[in-house]
Amino acid sequence: MVLSNAVISWRRFLKRRNCSPNTIKNYLNAIKSFIVWIDVPLENVTHTTVSHYIDYLMRKRLEPKTINCHLNSIRQLYHYLIEEGHLAIANPIRKNHKLRMARPLPRHLKDDQVETFFKVIKGHRDRAMFMLMIRCGLRVEEVAHVSLDALDFKHRKILIEDGKGSKDRIVYMSNDAMQALSDYLKARSSTSAKRVFLVEKGPLTGQPISIRGIQKRMEYYARKAKLHISCHHLRHTMATQLLNADADLCTIQDLLGHSNIKTTQRYCRVSNLKVQRDYFNAIEVIMQRTVCSKGNGQNPEASG
Repeated sequence: MVLSNAVISWRRFLKRRNCSPNTIKNYLNAIKSFIVWIDVPLENVTHTTVSHYIDYLMRKRLEPKTINCHLNSIRQLYHYLIEEGHLAIANPIRKNHKLRMARPLPRHLKDDQVETFFKVIKGHRDRAMFMLMIRCGLRVEEVAHVSLDALDFKHRKILIEDGKGSKDRIVYMSNDAMQALSDYLKARSSTSAKRVFLVEKGPLTGQPISIRGIQKRMEYYARKAKLHISCHHLRHTMATQLLNADADLCTIQDLLGHSNIKTTQRYCRVSNLKVQRDYFNAIEVIMQRTVCSKGNGQNPEASG
């Protein structure tokens, strides 16, 4: 394989692996930045070169998460060149190149904040969009891409096609989410568009609303409600509420479309009501045992 054609061949490889267009775009942008910066051929890049490149990205004040994404793109390209291109080169990306990142707990809304947020929403479309996030756990891109054919009101479910990681999944609609969606569809303009949510004003009226368009609506309502929230906070809120209602962790994983259960487990750390209930239930049992042991003249510490 000629290295000058490496990126083109890699792009085709990513497409064959069914990577999303957005993923491919991010990979290529990161590689372009790297190739422009290095002053040696790709095959001569060393781990020291990569370390200097990390310093360069840090001087640009890029976030650790963004830098790690750049490094992952470079690692993936070299992995392709070695495994698929059969080139006798070493992958210059090492484990210690990865920057440590803070792992803030997922933020969720309290019940009164949820009420405040939905009070400022007037339109049927916007209410339905955000209901699908907080009741069905949809990501903003999944709301933007949901189609009419995916809706099943009879069984109260929605087919999420080609979600994150190109995975399909089924989510279910609560009564209020289904009502909000039904109200919007009744008021929705008659059009041949297959997507559910459409632009309602301006030259693009009747066209599918974009991801950024939904995010702008969230920013507008967040300002009106005086809340510091994003679309993803609604998804976090759903997960936390389900945990507090004692829903099984694996069930929540399936509903959210998490590939790794560890991602879902992070919500356990913010599900304070469940932790609180578990603590007091357990401590009550311990205290009863202690009282019984004392009543029987036994030393509770000796029995341990």
